Amino acid sequence: SSSNDSGIQTKEALGERLFSDTNLSLNRTQSCATCHNPEHGFIDNRINPTFHSTQVAAGSLGDDGVSIGDRNAPTAAYAAFSPVFKYGTRTRVQNQSADIGTYSGFLGGQFWDGRAKDLATQAGGPPLNPGEMNMPSKAAVIERIKENSEYVDAFERLFSNEIFNDVDTAYDAMTQAIGDFEFNNRDTFYPFDSKYDLSLTGEYSYDPNSKASLGKVLFFGSDFTCAACHQLREIGVEGELFTSFEYHNIGVPENTRLRAINGVTEADLGLFNNPEVNKKSDAIAHQGKFKVPTLRNVA
Repeated sequence: SSSNDSGIQTKEALGERLFSDTNLSLNRTQSCATCHNPEHGFIDNRINPTFHSTQVAAGSLGDDGVSIGDRNAPTAAYAAFSPVFKYGTRTRVQNQSADIGTYSGFLGGQFWDGRAKDLATQAGGPPLNPGEMNMPSKAAVIERIKENSEYVDAFERLFSNEIFNDVDTAYDAMTQAIGDFEFNNRDTFYPFDSKYDLSLTGEYSYDPNSKASLGKVLFFGSDFTCAACHQLREIGVEGELFTSFEYHNIGVPENTRLRAINGVTEADLGLFNNPEVNKKSDAIAHQGKFKVPTLRNVA
């Protein structure tokens, strides 16, 4: 296709359209934005009466209207900062006690178990997951994309004229576009505009007598361990993510009510099920570990 002044001009803009397109699910009811709502901190804010008529569900309802996810949909906000999945050592910022001063273990990745190396790889998962968008194959997803002439023009212009000759190549292009949208769109995905952020630039001051001011002292203090796992940068440095991207099993009990609804009976072994982990000789030590969530937008 020849270049023109209309249509979708960038991979980021293409990704934005794809992110909100329900046609990429089998019943045309679900998009990325369904479980990662931009208006609600990029989490699934849907009220599911299966759980309680006034509460957001712990698991996400799938495109088939029946399936319930076994894990809470993580926020897509600030996910761009999660490093590529790796094993490493991390010295914690605060002067914590010796037994929690250093972390050695797996870090980063996408999903709760880090099994996707980056945003694009993550974006390729939900469309093919039977409990999520439920498409039968990559080819079926690409056929849905080809229904839209704007998409066809954009894919051929932004990637190559032969992009649709190979299903895997076209599918990877779709995931790259969504990844670019999440990575490059700072104002949407990682604005760093909370009161805490503004306090670092002098645009906001905490009332020294407020609960928030006391909470800040407690959170970052060495007598508590909040900051051990939820602080990445030195106090006062801009761009705090409130997660270390570490993996831990902190003994949270199973959500038996959710398990009863979704029919899952086996234990969720978390990090242990990551293909990069379960082939290691010490894989059993990582059972039940999950990635530390960011505390941004946690309310």
